[in-house]
Amino acid sequence: MEEKILEFANVLRQNGLCVSPAETLDAFAVISVLGLKDRSAFKAGLRAAMVKRSPDISTFDELFEVYFSGAGDAIKRTTQATIERLELSPAQFEAFLKELRELLDATQYDLSPLAWALLNVDAGRLERLLREAANDSGLAGIRRPFQQGQQTYALGNALGLAALEHEIEALRQHLQQLDLAPGFRGTLQRFLDGRLEDLRDIIGDMVRLRLDQNDLTVRETVRMRGLAEKSFYYLTEEEMRRMNEAVTKLARRLKNAISIKRRRARRGRFDVKATLRDNLQHGGVPFRIRFDTRQKQKPRVLVLCDVSDSVRNVSRFMLQFVYSLQDLYSKVRSFIFVSELGEVTRLFEENGIHEALDLALRGDVVNVYAHSDFGRVFRVFHRDFLSSVNRRTTVIILGDARNNYNVPHEWVVKDIKQKAKRVVWLNPENKMTWGFGDSEMHRYAPHCTMVEECRNLNQLYRVIDRLMSG
Repeated sequence: MEEKILEFANVLRQNGLCVSPAETLDAFAVISVLGLKDRSAFKAGLRAAMVKRSPDISTFDELFEVYFSGAGDAIKRTTQATIERLELSPAQFEAFLKELRELLDATQYDLSPLAWALLNVDAGRLERLLREAANDSGLAGIRRPFQQGQQTYALGNALGLAALEHEIEALRQHLQQLDLAPGFRGTLQRFLDGRLEDLRDIIGDMVRLRLDQNDLTVRETVRMRGLAEKSFYYLTEEEMRRMNEAVTKLARRLKNAISIKRRRARRGRFDVKATLRDNLQHGGVPFRIRFDTRQKQKPRVLVLCDVSDSVRNVSRFMLQFVYSLQDLYSKVRSFIFVSELGEVTRLFEENGIHEALDLALRGDVVNVYAHSDFGRVFRVFHRDFLSSVNRRTTVIILGDARNNYNVPHEWVVKDIKQKAKRVVWLNPENKMTWGFGDSEMHRYAPHCTMVEECRNLNQLYRVIDRLMSG
């Protein structure tokens, strides 16, 4: 069962759930306490151990039903069908199996492990053999419905279905030579015929269930690929929830990458010249290795984020990303604006991500229903906060640069660029619209280090990758 739990945890991760090794160990502990008899308790226990966020519950439930309705359930269904086909009660069926085992023992008839598991209705052993055959046949690679026939044939071959047919036919001939009661002989013949068909049904069910399981992953990948190209402007509430998760995952991935860089920086890079110089007394043999341990200072980030109605969705995603990356920088200062400028750094430091975003965007910090005035906001920033910008600071401006025909004051952006490490402007509008109407993007762009269109998740990925590599 531990192997199944590990595989199930991997399936959950493939479908977007964050399941850590610690949570997998929690699942093992749950199973040791609850056991496997009560399916609903088993499911509830795994859900409690492996799901930490309510939006993931529906995905977990769907994957649980697909994954754990596998070979074991198929074996149970076919066993019940066999009992009904033989027109026996469960007690009569158990008596029949006992008599069959005694007969085989008395005649010293040897059966292969597969034939023994099938004819003795040993569900545990049969499931293990099926899983081994599934691994050998490459069943995990099934992706499309047209592969079902090929995969069913491959799984049957890996299991040894053809050899089993010959083995059961040989057993049938052996039993015909024995003096058996007419009723038992008839039941036995129907049982042998039916068990082969049962095994074929089990194989077919396994292939279909594996296809369903993989199809969930494929559908999730395709869905997210489509969302990643969809403009932030046009996302539904459900799509926004999924995109929030995607932005959080992006932040988590970058955190991991940067933590690795920092560990390497603490160790230092191998210094060839210093190593050779220190080992001249040893004839150049590098007994003592030297590393260059000089570390770069962590950068600072300052974000100016337009939160007017026209870019509200984009602002939420960008602010969420900035919140998620706060611990990567020595200092993050975050500001929101429409026609006024307000700092939300402390909101981000003192509140959880969703509460912080709600507080920042609901209108208490700045009037979010005013008409945008980039020029006025830039002048206020120049007066009150320019001193906080230095050569370690990356200034990120998020906005559509639509200034409602007010004075743009682009000279402020020029002054910021002279003091900052770089100025990055992310515009959620299509580049084809920049500079038309009340857009002042053509005035601001010459004073920026980098200007990028950023109106969907893929573009945000590319921008962040460029920021982090710089």
